[in-house]
Parts: sequence; structure tokens; C-alpha cells
Amino acid sequence: MKIKTGTQGIILIMSLLMMFSPASIKIHAQVDDLPLTIKCGPFKAMHTQGIAVDVKKRVVYCSFTTMLAKYDYNGNLLGTVTGLLGHLGCLDIDERDGKVYGSLEYKDDVIGQGIMKHEKSDKNFQNNFYVAIIDGDKINRMGMDGGRDGVVKVVSLPTVLDDYSAKVNVGGKIREHRFACSGIDGISFGPRFGKISGKQYLTVAYGVYGDTDRSDNDYQVLLQYDIAKWEKYARPLSLDNPTFKGPSKPAGRYFVHTGSTDWGVQNLEYDASSGLWYMAVYRGKKPNFPNYYLYAVKAASRPEVKELVGIPYCTKGKVIPLAEGGLRDENTGVSGWNFRYGSMGMHSFGNGYFYFSENKSDKEGQKAVLRLYRRTSGPEGFEPVKR
Repeated sequence: MKIKTGTQGIILIMSLLMMFSPASIKIHAQVDDLPLTIKCGPFKAMHTQGIAVDVKKRVVYCSFTTMLAKYDYNGNLLGTVTGLLGHLGCLDIDERDGKVYGSLEYKDDVIGQGIMKHEKSDKNFQNNFYVAIIDGDKINRMGMDGGRDGVVKVVSLPTVLDDYSAKVNVGGKIREHRFACSGIDGISFGPRFGKISGKQYLTVAYGVYGDTDRSDNDYQVLLQYDIAKWEKYARPLSLDNPTFKGPSKPAGRYFVHTGSTDWGVQNLEYDASSGLWYMAVYRGKKPNFPNYYLYAVKAASRPEVKELVGIPYCTKGKVIPLAEGGLRDENTGVSGWNFRYGSMGMHSFGNGYFYFSENKSDKEGQKAVLRLYRRTSGPEGFEPVKR
């Protein structure tokens, strides 16, 4: 291999550093430069689902289920994308190009029906689960259309659709949805499981139905994708002519035994400073589990092929253990935190500081306050930053 010198060599080295360094996961913001709070809303929309911060451009993005809002650090509304008619959930930023990635669902369950009712729409969509790729630079006015205005492209995930559509035998009873898959919610960039640096993968977390009478919904299911060649799949969002183009399978499927949750991992976030993948959930209802609000796994923990307890139709899978920290339930061995924020939006700056979305609803509509927190070693996990 011929070594490039001069300007070409410098550019090559810088590109490689950006691609493989942990810092490329999240731009480390100067803490003093971050507002303690940023207010979003109100909107006559559904509640907040996810947030993402572009540190370079000093803007934040906030999903209100069927719409996306863009703000500056001063809380000035810069633009919105509306009329998605689907469930736009967790968000993350690809630091390499500034694109916003989000989970976007179109489905026929109670959530999909609720969205259609709220939006007063009689459209019927085929079930489909997308990664939305959003060009935030193009969001410059209110009420933009994701497809027609060239703001949103989508990549379909057939693996998720297959699990959502499947019927399985659990305890002699035929149940809908393999792994109790309700679609996708959490989404984040980070290293491949078992590593703390190197090539970045997009990790997508399943939504999981929280039925207390089935045993196959006690694991969180995480898919990792190499998105290097996703441009060949990406198509403009179209509600009239939906695309089903996407990778035939993920680079890996992984299981984390948390016990009961209600709707699975709502927000997923990799924090480079701690080497932890955080998973924020709506707490579950099974009395034999601690039902925490927040769980984590270590990025360095190598997945091991193990028995999947309670899943008779898939007896083994790649399992990642929960990280120690916070609280620990001695009966189940499950660790986590009863930190109640995160399920409606969280963003790690990669230096131990986070924004968490605190949702509020009143007669004006849905609102969110993005509040700056720092990670702690105590059982609470996080504390608000004060100045």
C-alpha cells in the first residue's frame, strides 16, 4: 500500500480518526456552553418520543410522535416536519454527516390506530418499520412535508416486520408477534457489542408488548446494522407508495434480560464516557421483576450464546448481561435505576452529561423541557446540573 503524504495524507489520517475514534460517537460539548434547559412546544400533537442534539450547529430536534420540531439553543422554533401519520420515536445524530436518524413505524395495532384517530385520518397503511434519515439542514420553515420537501428518506427493516408479523407457540398457546415485537423504538449509534471503539453501528431496539401472561417478552431485543451502504436502500418517504427496500438482515441480533417492560426500549443511547448503552423503558407490570425505568449494558461485554429463558421457539441467542450499578434485585439478579426520565427522550454528549426530556401536557398541548443532567455513581444514576 502506498502511503500518501502532504495534504492528501493529512486528510486520510483525519478521516480515519473520525471513523474509528470513540469521540466520533458523540461530539463532546463544552458543558458551560449548554443551556440548563431548552423548552419545546406546545403542540397539538402527541407526547415527546425522542431528542437529538447537533452540537456543531447548536440545534436540537424533538419528536412529538407524528411530527418533528427543530429548535436552537435559545428555544427558538426553527421549523417543523408534520403529517408523518406514523410513530416517530427515538432520535440520534450521525456525527459524520449531521443527519438525524429515527425509528418510524406504520402498524395496525393499538398505537397505529390511536395515531390515525388523533390525526383524524382514514388512511390504511401496510405494516412497515423504517429507520428515518432526516436532513435537518433542510428544515427551515413550519409545516414541511417529509417526503415532498425532500427532508425524510427511509430504509425498511424486513427483520423487524417478519418478527412483528409472526405467530409463535408460547406455552401451548398461539401468540402474535415473535419476541412480543411491537416494532422499533430505541435507536443509537455506537460500537459493535463487545467493543468500546472502532467502526460505528446503528443499533435498533424492539418495542415489546408488555402482556403479563406471556413468557417470551422478558428480553430486550437489539439489532445492529452496518449502514455504510444504506444509500442504495434509502428512498424518499411516501405515504402513498411506501418502500420496502432495506437490508435483508442485521449484522447481529442480541438479547438483554431485563424482565418485564411496557413497550420495550423506548430510548436507547450510547455514552462513550462510561462505555454504557442506556435503555430507558416504561416500567413493566410483572410482579416477579423489579421493573426499573432504566437499564444499561457495558459496551465491552462480549455477547455469549446462551439459553433464552421463557422463549420456547428460540432456545438460544446472543445474550449481553446487564451492567452492575444503581439498584439490584437479589431474586432475579436484574440491575437498573428508578430514574424516571429517558423514556421520552435522552441525549448523551459523550462526557457524562445528558439532556433528558421532561414531558408535560396541558390545555395548550404537549410540551417538553430538555434538562441538563450529569451521570452519578449513586443509586439514582443522574442529577440535574446547577449553576
